[in-house]
Amino acid sequence: MLLKRLEPLLSRKRVAIAEACVIGLVSGLAAVLLKQGVELLTLWRTSSTLPLWLALPTIGLVGGWLSGWSVERLAPEASGSGIPQVKAALGFAKIPLNLRVALVKLGSTLLALGSGLSLGRQGPTVQIGAGLAAQLSRWVPTSPEYRRQLISAGAAAGLAAGFNAPIAGVLFVVEELLQDFSDLTLGSAILASFIGAVVSRLLGGQGLNLTMDARPISLSVHDLPFLIILGLMAGLLGSLFRRGIFGSLAFFRQFKQLGLPGRIGLAGLVTGLVGVFVPVAAIDNTGLQEFFVTGSAGWQMIAIAFVAKFLLTLLAYGSGAPGGIFAPSLVLGAALGCLVSFFAQGVYTGFGAWPLPADLATTTTYALTGMGAFFSAVTGVPITAIVIVFEMTANFNLVLPLMIGSGVAYLIADRANDGSIYNRLLALQGIHLEPVPQANNPWGHLKAADLMQRRVETLSSQMSLPEVAQAFSRSHHRGFPVLEDGRLVGIVTQSDLSDSTTQGLDDYVTLADIMTTQPVTVAPDATLPRVLHLLNRLKLSRLPVTQGNKLVGIITRADIIRAECDQVSGDQLELGPQAEPSYMVFQQQAPAIGQGRLLVPLADPRTAPDLIKIAAAIAHGLHYELECIHVVPVPRSVAPAEAKVDLQKVEPLRQLALSYAENSGLSVHFQVRAAHEIGRTLLEVIKERHIDLVLMGWHHPSLTPGRVISGVVDTLIRQAPCQVVVVRPGRNLTFDRWLIPTAGGPNAQSAQALLPGLLTLGHSPEIQLCTICHPEKGECLTPQHISEMADELEATLRRPVYTQVLTHPSVSDAIVDMANLCHSDAILLGASRENLLSQVIKGNVPLEIAQNTDITIILLRQVETQN
Repeated sequence: MLLKRLEPLLSRKRVAIAEACVIGLVSGLAAVLLKQGVELLTLWRTSSTLPLWLALPTIGLVGGWLSGWSVERLAPEASGSGIPQVKAALGFAKIPLNLRVALVKLGSTLLALGSGLSLGRQGPTVQIGAGLAAQLSRWVPTSPEYRRQLISAGAAAGLAAGFNAPIAGVLFVVEELLQDFSDLTLGSAILASFIGAVVSRLLGGQGLNLTMDARPISLSVHDLPFLIILGLMAGLLGSLFRRGIFGSLAFFRQFKQLGLPGRIGLAGLVTGLVGVFVPVAAIDNTGLQEFFVTGSAGWQMIAIAFVAKFLLTLLAYGSGAPGGIFAPSLVLGAALGCLVSFFAQGVYTGFGAWPLPADLATTTTYALTGMGAFFSAVTGVPITAIVIVFEMTANFNLVLPLMIGSGVAYLIADRANDGSIYNRLLALQGIHLEPVPQANNPWGHLKAADLMQRRVETLSSQMSLPEVAQAFSRSHHRGFPVLEDGRLVGIVTQSDLSDSTTQGLDDYVTLADIMTTQPVTVAPDATLPRVLHLLNRLKLSRLPVTQGNKLVGIITRADIIRAECDQVSGDQLELGPQAEPSYMVFQQQAPAIGQGRLLVPLADPRTAPDLIKIAAAIAHGLHYELECIHVVPVPRSVAPAEAKVDLQKVEPLRQLALSYAENSGLSVHFQVRAAHEIGRTLLEVIKERHIDLVLMGWHHPSLTPGRVISGVVDTLIRQAPCQVVVVRPGRNLTFDRWLIPTAGGPNAQSAQALLPGLLTLGHSPEIQLCTICHPEKGECLTPQHISEMADELEATLRRPVYTQVLTHPSVSDAIVDMANLCHSDAILLGASRENLLSQVIKGNVPLEIAQNTDITIILLRQVETQN
């Protein structure tokens, strides 16, 4: 039994180790392939038989165009360095990260860097490693939280393989991307980084021995003022470099007509032309870095190289070319360090008048310190910067200069910059992350104590089987914890009782003989991912929560679903099953003369008129009564029956409902309830009042991960037993031109039911019926089928219905384009509950449409049919 209790933990660790090894191996292979491929293309480019004035610009133009074409056509998310995309994926933003992205990133980066663009390969290896890890998480399904840990391990392995720096790979993930110090995250990242670096070193020809850099590294008191100056200069110029990145991106956005291939090709052409006149600019990052670190050039040449590299990197990055800024930052830092070293030598020698101090640090020391300082200023990760340079040299004498230069540079840049560079890059794409990515996970901070039921029905181990059967018959629970002398000794389920009955056990057998002994339990501080892992791994429906042998609660799948509803609504700060039923504060009933009831929750007097106008039109068309409700949220520390409710604030809503009753002839009911949970209260009303249809407003689109639409609406989409209509009012609330996308079947029937009432909202309504076909996914509806649906609608509505068949890879984009083309006033979307819930994973079509158009959207969630 002890092994059974340890099995989930051991299995989890074994799987994590195996996956980390695979991720490290493939990430290391990808990094080596990219490195050697770039080196071969660079050698071919610089040793071409063509004259340099022709070869460099031509190769830059063609290679850049091909790189941009592959990204634009195959994986648009592979543009840029790739690190912002990885950070967005780790922050639960909806952004593709898979094998396709990794392969396109590899190929396009190879073309871009091989054609001479002034970017690095280490940023792309981060996205490549993360993409490979994300694909592995799809092949071996796991929880969203564990998938983040796999992606972070892939990112760490990619950076470790790119720099041959396994410690830096782990630190970068912890310092910038994930900011998670859990044992599983660190363990997976460390193992993947180690294997990625080993593969990179073995296949790259360096071997596993980390020999210390033979170049002299020294530090004296004479160097301290100039190392501080180096840090100041790196901080200021690094901040300028960051601003230049955003300026370059803004500049290239003015040339959208060129397309991504044209912009990258243009950057490659300019880079090649500069390389013709400034040969040092044509040297790759590795060669240029070695050129600076050795200090073998004069300060004039280094200054020219610094300016050329600075501007060409901004040019390449702004064009959208796949490539990173890690390597260019190191090169620029090395050049800056050389210049400060020459300045220091000039100051101490009086520019030739006095002898140079014997203990002054070498140009190599300043160059390596400048690498860490400039990298720290640009990326905002000083610890990673220090470790990267240290691991590249394996020289302990360099640690103190690096700490001085990187620390000063980071402090200066932090004052000059506005947060993480990667967050700002994501903001340009409309993706906003919290400072700590875990804060975006709506369930990541929940513990078993937050979700468990503290009042637990238990059974005694000495109960007879008839007594156990009576206990099950009196309760809705399907399982009970079993206690003996106050200690948890087992758990019994209905299946255990059924098996004992099948075996013909006599009535003298006790519960102790049939229960499952030593049940799997969790502690109160167990995380929700841990609880979900145990429930899914062992196919359980409940887990006892214990402190030692003492039972303190029980957590079931129903508790987790309820907590999810709490989190999605965004209205509840306290979690768990302790909410009480709502309390009726006021109720006004009209005669029950309708053929059904439509429930419309009213909350804001400013938006309620539009909502009740649409609800009244639908109710009139269906011959329904209107059930209007206003729910007053109450803190869970206060019982709903004891809450003070100011009915004067609700009076405008009641008067609005009464006015529609008088003007439309509808039977309108109105009630006010105090409640802990709005969604749960609406479900209560649906059951008590026998509601046939619910109409709700949706005014504020949300990007919160895990949501279908927003808050309480999601609760009804998931649980309401009736039809749910969700309305996102448009800027101009007109209803003359209707667009109805459909895939056939129930959609047409739903439209036939709702449209007679909805069409009364317009003056001379027109109906456009359309269906969208994916160009690469099988067959879609033929014009004959959609014509048949149009005929049915025409017969019901007695007005012409126009049809259109579209071919487009994106459903949401096709609907938005069609709405713009037809100047539509409203879009009527139909979907099943399962279809809507799957959009959380596959893409939220209603939300995407709402974000890209300002016309009215009406979404109907159909009632599920039971087989």
